[in-house]
Amino acid sequence: MRLKAEQLEAALNKNLAPIYLIASDEPLQLGEAADAVRRAAKKAGFENREVLTVDAHFEWASLGESADSFSIFADKKIIDLRLPSGKPGAEGSKALTEYCSHLPEDTLLLITSGKLDSASLKSKWAQALDKAGVIIQIWPPSGQDLINWLQKRMATKGLSGDREGVRVLAGRVEGNLLAAAQEIEKLFVLYGPKQLSRHDIESAVADSSRYDVFNLCDVMLAGKIGRILKMLQGLKSEGTAEPLVLWALTRDIRLLISVKTARNQGFSKDQALKNAHVWENRKGLILGAEQRLKLAQLNKALLMSTEADRRIKGASKGNAWDTLTQICLLIGGAEVMAETI
Repeated sequence: MRLKAEQLEAALNKNLAPIYLIASDEPLQLGEAADAVRRAAKKAGFENREVLTVDAHFEWASLGESADSFSIFADKKIIDLRLPSGKPGAEGSKALTEYCSHLPEDTLLLITSGKLDSASLKSKWAQALDKAGVIIQIWPPSGQDLINWLQKRMATKGLSGDREGVRVLAGRVEGNLLAAAQEIEKLFVLYGPKQLSRHDIESAVADSSRYDVFNLCDVMLAGKIGRILKMLQGLKSEGTAEPLVLWALTRDIRLLISVKTARNQGFSKDQALKNAHVWENRKGLILGAEQRLKLAQLNKALLMSTEADRRIKGASKGNAWDTLTQICLLIGGAEVMAETI
């Protein structure tokens, strides 16, 4: 059965299919659709999850082995199959077709894939999946569809904006939905839930076009201590909102924790970065910082972020900029200096 992305939630509320194939080259929508399936499955009692990633070393026999295995901890299981290329090859085609012809009980197969071309959708394996479960092909929105997506996304944060203001935002993100989600998060941090004027959105976009806060994050990840201190002083003197700086720093700390945890669990560098939705132009920075820092240091930085938030809100004594500086120095690799500030 074929479904559109916007039909998924309603379908999940009715019943679960034994197989879901979600295909897209747009990482945000792909990830959120897969998350929706996982949430619905967990609610239905699928407590176990086994992740299989199809790469050059993947053995398709492991799909059948996973389907045939039983857990002593739970009766229901999700097989989370990652197929980045969208092409399983001859061996994978055979394995998927056989899986569909002998569906295991109490098992849900979730396949996330890159974009599928028309030939792939007409293949024997895709037809078998279509007959046994659900296929969702997600296309990045553009034009009016992008405007509608932005308005809907803003509404989840209690935000709304006039048509021209939303068009400004659409032009800023240029169809990159991960960037759009971050811009909307920033608008929420700056303004809180409210009706935004075009001026509100233009002001925020103008600020971000200088990339000051995001440059600070990149410099922090690169470990350039002198540059970190200079940029922090510049942001402070320009009157940059403290919550915006904290949001950007915390975002990257959580990203580092996600990548670090995945690496500790045995994931490859590429897979850990992909699972965390790291942009291509930031992979080197994130990976360099992940290799330099220990998980304990990252967790410490996250606790410091909580303290910074308390200081910003007046719930704790002290200067929030001091704590923001400590966080940057810790992630930048100057923990001793951070302790003395």
